[in-house]
Amino acid sequence: MASGLRSATMSARGWQLWWRMDWQREAESRDGDGAGLAAGWLPAETLESLSELNELCLGLLAEQAAARGASAGLLLRQVAELWHTLDASARRRAAGCPYLLLDAGFADPSRWRPLPAPQVGDVGHGAYASFFTVPAATELARLVFIYAWHLACSQGSAARLLLGMPAASALLIRHYTLRQIQTLAESRTEWLKPRWPARVQVWRELLLAAASGEPPALERARLRGLTLLASEARQVPLPRAPRCAAAPLRVCP
Repeated sequence: MASGLRSATMSARGWQLWWRMDWQREAESRDGDGAGLAAGWLPAETLESLSELNELCLGLLAEQAAARGASAGLLLRQVAELWHTLDASARRRAAGCPYLLLDAGFADPSRWRPLPAPQVGDVGHGAYASFFTVPAATELARLVFIYAWHLACSQGSAARLLLGMPAASALLIRHYTLRQIQTLAESRTEWLKPRWPARVQVWRELLLAAASGEPPALERARLRGLTLLASEARQVPLPRAPRCAAAPLRVCP
């Protein structure tokens, strides 16, 4: 019990750090529910679903590594090797990050703009190389897209904190219907990728900390991820305020 309370306290500090780093930017983006998150915790079911998705992500990485065999890249090999050594409790600890371990291009608003009706000769949406090729990727993409859509519709600040989704992307995603977002997930599975695929050490640190079960190690690993996510969020340009095209002394309404 004491260990669990200590871990929860450290997670709280992680959230406070992330919020302090990003609160000003979030407020400037005028995403209307930021104050609610600042005043209290996210709903428990939101974080539970996040943990479930992260555990599925880690399992999918291990499955993809097995499918690629000797041709698997360094990230897949490292994750698969460590994942298979973790018991159920350690896997839950690894999945308990306060951010999604997968990305689907949430920081890129242009990706989420609805496409016009296809015409004869169209080649479709821009091509993206697939990271996941195993069949289970389609179902996980569906779950991730629905989760992202739900947050964009009802918890915009949570979408930014957990997914690295700027307000511009959230505004586009929330206009999809449930059926449309599911269809998009099924047709754009190639958008799904592990977060920070080139930062293998970040993944190793997380899994080794989960295996050890030591709260300070887990906290360091999670804070490293939060720092990376905050840094990426700050690189996304904020929408520009509209400007008047009239005479110099005219005041914008």
